Amino acid sequence: MSASISAADAAACSSRSFEVQLLARRLEACAGQVEEALSRLSRLQLSGWQSPAGRAFRESAGLQAGALRRARERMDSAAASVRRHANNVSLSSPRTAAGGF
Repeated sequence: MSASISAADAAACSSRSFEVQLLARRLEACAGQVEEALSRLSRLQLSGWQSPAGRAFRESAGLQAGALRRARERMDSAAASVRRHANNVSLSSPRTAAGGF
């Protein structure tokens, strides 16, 4: 059998690539939502609460902000990886990708 890509194979790869690209967009949208949450948290942290409870809240919020920043970085990285995968999917054939001939 031939290892060349037929029109049907190309269409299937294109469809899968599009679906993977949609997943990358969803990851990017999630990263954007994390960024919005970080922004809101930063505004809360800037409140001038001087009580011991206020200081404890700001400290806790700072820790959470750090965790959110790391999560956003990981989401950005995941989106980039998924987007690269989408490009690779569009270049592969179901026959060659599955190890067929």
